Amino acid sequence: MTLFNFDLEEKQGFNFIIGTDEAGRGPAAGGVWASAVCFKDNINQELFKTLNDSKKLTPKKREALYEPIKENSYFSIKAITVEKIEQINILNASLLAMKYALLDVIKQIRSENILCLIDGNKLIKDFIYPQKFIIKGDSISASIAAASILAKVSRDKYMDKIHQEYPCYDWIKNKGYLTKTHIEAIQKHGTTKYHRLSFLKNITKSPQNMEAHKTNF
Repeated sequence: MTLFNFDLEEKQGFNFIIGTDEAGRGPAAGGVWASAVCFKDNINQELFKTLNDSKKLTPKKREALYEPIKENSYFSIKAITVEKIEQINILNASLLAMKYALLDVIKQIRSENILCLIDGNKLIKDFIYPQKFIIKGDSISASIAAASILAKVSRDKYMDKIHQEYPCYDWIKNKGYLTKTHIEAIQKHGTTKYHRLSFLKNITKSPQNMEAHKTNF
């Protein structure tokens, strides 16, 4: 069964099917991003023969699919800030980002006869539309896989951008994950406004605010 066939089977009884996924639950720096994708009817599936979970694709393949997905779908990309993540925790922040993205796509397609496929094993709270969670959905569903790519590429671009502000943390390579280089930089220079302090409790007990030293890097 292809990823598109999976969506077609799930779509029975609904006018539209929307998949959603997040990127950035695990990193210790940067916000969490989510996307929702509803493919348009009669698209050329040959354009998406490499479509898969974003984690299984090289950056080059993800980039190659990024624009075709946007051109052939109703889509939305949303981000939740580090500040909000610290307030409500990363799981709730991820689900909130997916909720915002789904609501935006639903507004675009102007229909309430829709089914939302949520990657993972949780449903979205306070959400009035039909939804179904799909474990490892980014490897099973075309719309979830596409959403995972839009979220991942968008977040990577963001991390590349803020790397220019604080290059010592090497975010252009680690995307905020706690690699050896990233940990050593935190221990040496302290943290920034982009760090999730709740993720760093075992690394530094008294984080230093980097804002005053920003121009040194």
